[in-house]
Amino acid sequence: MSETQIVDLAIIGSGSGNSIPDDRFAGTSIAIFEEGVYGGTCLNVGCIPTKMFVYAAEVAEIARHSARLGVHAHVDSVDWPAIVDRVFGRIDPLSAGGKEYREDRCDNITVYSAHVEFDGRDEQGRYRLVTADDVVLAREVVLAAGSRATVPSAIADSDVTYHTNNDVMRLSALPEHLVIVGSGYIAAEFAHVFGALGSRVSIVARGGRLLRKLDDDVSVRFTELAGDRWDLHLNAQVSGAADRPGGGVCLALDDGTELEADALLVATGREPNGDRLNLDSVGIELDAEGRVVCDAHGRTAARGVWTLGDVSSPYQLKHVANHEERVVQENLLKGWDATDLVSFDHRYVPAAVFTHPQIAYVGMTEAQARDTGRDITVKVQAYGDVAYGWAMEDTSGFCKIIAERGTGELLGCHIIGPQAPTVIQPVIQAMHFGLRATDMARGQYWIHPAMPEVLENALLGLEI
Repeated sequence: MSETQIVDLAIIGSGSGNSIPDDRFAGTSIAIFEEGVYGGTCLNVGCIPTKMFVYAAEVAEIARHSARLGVHAHVDSVDWPAIVDRVFGRIDPLSAGGKEYREDRCDNITVYSAHVEFDGRDEQGRYRLVTADDVVLAREVVLAAGSRATVPSAIADSDVTYHTNNDVMRLSALPEHLVIVGSGYIAAEFAHVFGALGSRVSIVARGGRLLRKLDDDVSVRFTELAGDRWDLHLNAQVSGAADRPGGGVCLALDDGTELEADALLVATGREPNGDRLNLDSVGIELDAEGRVVCDAHGRTAARGVWTLGDVSSPYQLKHVANHEERVVQENLLKGWDATDLVSFDHRYVPAAVFTHPQIAYVGMTEAQARDTGRDITVKVQAYGDVAYGWAMEDTSGFCKIIAERGTGELLGCHIIGPQAPTVIQPVIQAMHFGLRATDMARGQYWIHPAMPEVLENALLGLEI
């Protein structure tokens, strides 16, 4: 082992945690630990590259269905290697550049490209962090270790060749037939990508619907549309899996179905990485879901250890991790015992699914709102009933708004349709700043004819 290093601050994870050291930390000695690719999940194997693939898929999807609008176009071919090269020809230099910047241009920062764990504290109370080759003592620590893909035991224990979001975007060739196990947002997005680019897609879902954690109306509509595009195996689980002698995989489902495919993608969810850090040695607890337990300021049970992002947050979303990073950053500067610490704000957390059609949501589902016992009002507005949606001849998209009757408090919004993540943003802003449904609908101009009119009409349709 090398000589023990002593630092003021250690950051475990180079995703959102990498943004903590700004100019205000110039006098702070910092260690950053990253066992994977520098920059974390979002940059390398998550949000950014997947959306680059999604954009290519959207171009192909629009071309294939343009004839109904009088535009006769077709997809001659899909150059999968060129798509991969375009994506990672831009992503990989960003990752490498971020690491190089920290290593070569930040004199107060040392980067350790290794797995790290806690090993108790030293006699002065500093946290002992160990890798295979190094020991670092830190006065304070930020846990930003993220999450990892989960794999069902029937697949993990079978020795079958499978892929996750970590490597499926780097396949050498576009599979003729792709089986996706899972029914959440990762499964839905990759089904769209590979399906639109030419693969036959089969989805194995243990429940009766896709995206079943979303509002029921959205989940039902999306499942109906997905059934027209992909081969769905609902209420089914993988009971066995094996590689085929000539290449590809064979899956056995618990309903007796057998599936043969060229590639297998596992997208059954993600779990936090806190269990890999030996947190017990410093008295940090995990909850029943494996998340690091913390307070509203990001403080764990161990004095001086902060946490943010997927390793501790119930929201596995980059924009939440970035928000939590800013909170922890400010609190580090204020100090552990400061009386004016900043708090996480998780009141109105939005999310989107970049599948086809796109989906976005914020706030409560209708079922959640009814469970509160409030007197609620709900309006579902079809895309095709507003001018721009009618011009597009959209027949499946809708906007659903939930509010409290009497007060007009906005409780939730759920959209499925073109540009849903963009269309929903005014509702997120309104909820955050306490704007009531009637004021939002009548207190401003709505551009005509533009897609946000679907929001306006939904708001006006609420029985306040």
